Amino acid sequence: MKKAIHYINQFFGQVGGEDAADYKPTFHDELVGCSNMLNQMMPDVEVTHTIICGDNYIASHTDEAVAEIIDWLKNQEFDIFFAGPAFMAGRYGVGCGTIGKAVKETFGVPVITSMNEENPGVEMFQKEMYIFKGGRKATFMKDDLGKMAAFAQKIVKGEELLPAAVEGYFPRGIRKEIFHPEGIPAADRAVDMLIKKLKGEPFQTELVIPKRERVPVAPPIKDLSKATIALVGSSGVVPSNNPDRIQTASATKWGKYDISGLDHLPKGEYKTIHAGYDPEAICEVPDRGMPVDAMRTYEREGKIGKLHEYYYVTVGTGTTQAYAAKFGQEIAAELKEAGVDGVLLVAT
Repeated sequence: MKKAIHYINQFFGQVGGEDAADYKPTFHDELVGCSNMLNQMMPDVEVTHTIICGDNYIASHTDEAVAEIIDWLKNQEFDIFFAGPAFMAGRYGVGCGTIGKAVKETFGVPVITSMNEENPGVEMFQKEMYIFKGGRKATFMKDDLGKMAAFAQKIVKGEELLPAAVEGYFPRGIRKEIFHPEGIPAADRAVDMLIKKLKGEPFQTELVIPKRERVPVAPPIKDLSKATIALVGSSGVVPSNNPDRIQTASATKWGKYDISGLDHLPKGEYKTIHAGYDPEAICEVPDRGMPVDAMRTYEREGKIGKLHEYYYVTVGTGTTQAYAAKFGQEIAAELKEAGVDGVLLVAT
């Protein structure tokens, strides 16, 4: 019987939600939360421990969190390391990838996780470990864990591991030459694909070249003291009645709000609707999510020429890359038309 250890975040570790996002790593001999389900799916692998760590903690104290977990793992016996599944939760995905990469480099064991294709952890870590293509939210928990468990079973039983497209994980950038199962020569396969392409019929290349969008860096602003700067962000800070009905997660729209007569965003008149973090601090001081007050200070000090009369905002959590790109194009067109020289993209 092979042994495995499972890493999950504070939410699935039943510690709490955003209020527990700064939770330091804890190590459990008794399985917690979804670790039990994962363990039940594998007759040849036993999950012996659950590691729980808060998403904020591993993101803001990365070196400390990784060091503590690796030090603890040095005293454990395990053959496979699991993390997640992380669905579309960006911080969770990055946390799974961060600790998974460290485990693989330190111990050389297979690391298996699962994320939705929109999770930023996929692009950051898909070359480092097996990341299975997962669902958008926790309702896919059983399916995603099932994929992870089935693959672990293949590994421990010594079965042939098939290409990423067949197994269901994101490509790791590893290419291996294999014989065609039906013995068709490469020249014949290439001609068949060419004929299909000429006829407009579907075909699948055997050598996929990833296409990545390359956004050129904009030239620097020559004189900030004469520039008009706009605020754009995904903090979800909107007027208290949320007039555009922007969704609290998986946003399909953005808002534009007039700040021409404001030195700051007053408490009670503005709030955040963002469902991906604890809203208390920003609802108390909305400028923490959209820093109108700081930009007005820079304006008075002459560090910038002018703060644009509108700010633009949406919600980042769960919002797809397709919608994010659409928002960016639409907002950029407005800013260009308004003669804005630069944008401050506010992080949350």
